[in-house]
Amino acid sequence: MSARRGPLAVHVAGLDFQNPIVLAAGTAGYGRELDGVVDLGALGGIVTKAVSPHPRAGAPAPRVAEFDGGMINAVGLANPGVDAVCREHLPWLGESLPHTRKLANIVGFDTGEFAAVIAELDAALGTGAASALDGYELNVSCPNVKAGGLEFGADPTALADVVRQARAATSRPLFVKLSPTLPDIARTARVAVDAGADAITLVNTMPGLVIDVARRKPALGFGTGGVSGTALRPVGVLATWRVHQAVSVPILGIGGVATADDALQYLIAGASLVGMGTATLRDPRAAERVVTGLARWCRAEGVSHLSDIIGSLEYKA
Repeated sequence: MSARRGPLAVHVAGLDFQNPIVLAAGTAGYGRELDGVVDLGALGGIVTKAVSPHPRAGAPAPRVAEFDGGMINAVGLANPGVDAVCREHLPWLGESLPHTRKLANIVGFDTGEFAAVIAELDAALGTGAASALDGYELNVSCPNVKAGGLEFGADPTALADVVRQARAATSRPLFVKLSPTLPDIARTARVAVDAGADAITLVNTMPGLVIDVARRKPALGFGTGGVSGTALRPVGVLATWRVHQAVSVPILGIGGVATADDALQYLIAGASLVGMGTATLRDPRAAERVVTGLARWCRAEGVSHLSDIIGSLEYKA
């Protein structure tokens, strides 16, 4: 079903989104967990929690800690595995969110696992839950266990292999999510696009360490974790601008978005969609307010279609 049209509507990777605001992976569960808490039908889309070939217990507690500039987490990609997602979550997604786009976040630990998960999800969608998912987001920040733990996104050959295999497994849109620590994120994005990516997601969390001074130990059970929230926003906006100069596919910009102004920074830098995560963990209604704020800004600025400002930054490096 096509998304409802309006001044906030955007067309991305062959999909109509009623507005550009998307709940980022890991913050929306599989949708049903937020039902009755967030009006998911008012958002452009959601990206599900990770889906891996087999169940994962994840990292030891505590998994989340706050600091002045945001949040750090080490969840360890905990998820019930693809079989359980197909059985327990796809039916609800297909029935409950007709106007909200749904992307599944896919993780794997060798080059073939991403495609294997997608193939199983696609097979389940073909049995009657076709509207449950609109596309996939490949989390290539996962370690390639067969290559000594190097992230797929940091190895151009492995990255291209992951994307090509995933592309062969589905006709649905593929978003590739990249890490902000890559030495040349624009070049990495080109590798992903050349291999078949329909869109790029920028950025994943940054590695960091928060110390509990009283205990002289890490605040997280795992030790280090991924930094998100306000501190990440300038990093994400810069990555979005750089990649927008390098590739022609749409971008889903993520990192530190809490207000309409934050979202506008990503759109002006070149993102077509804007993800929210940490802000919605603190305040589940934050994403709805950002949608309202974007509509208010369009009226105040005389902008007929929000898509007209995408990539409008007046800046030459």
